[in-house]
Amino acid sequence: MRARRDAFDIVVVQYHDQGQILIKLMGFDTGVNVTVGLPFFRTSVDHGTAFDIAGTGQADYASMQAAIVLARTLASVEKRAEERS
Repeated sequence: MRARRDAFDIVVVQYHDQGQILIKLMGFDTGVNVTVGLPFFRTSVDHGTAFDIAGTGQADYASMQAAIVLARTLASVEKRAEERS
């Protein structure tokens, strides 16, 4: 609930499924999953593939767009940090 009230910038969970439930309840259309500990940025949407509506024009791309924007932001922040050092 504190995260929902913007008390934090990020919430870290140990297992994927622990965080997915909350993200889907709080922001299904804009939730972004970030995997940390990799030598590269990995962001992804927080919902399924929607094969049942693929190609029908019904799919909402907001979560994919949010994942791409966050990846770009993370890369930009890292680049600025490298330039300062």
